[in-house]
Amino acid sequence: MIKARVTVTLKNGVLDPQGKAIEGALGALGFSGVGHIRQGKVFDLELESTDKAQAEANLKAMCEKLLANTVIENYAIAID
Repeated sequence: MIKARVTVTLKNGVLDPQGKAIEGALGALGFSGVGHIRQGKVFDLELESTDKAQAEANLKAMCEKLLANTVIENYAIAID
């Protein structure tokens, strides 16, 4: 069994209204000095495999086809 985490974030230059809303809300709650917040998604997966290279290839395919919109999002894969 291979455990993996895929983190998906918006590319630099892509407007992030949710990140801006979070930034404003934190300021309103008294957390000063916090800025440039970008929000994203995290996927934790368990793969029934022992081959890390094949698992990574499968995870990249999953990201390209479903988990990330690669036009506006980047993704990072971490395998345990």
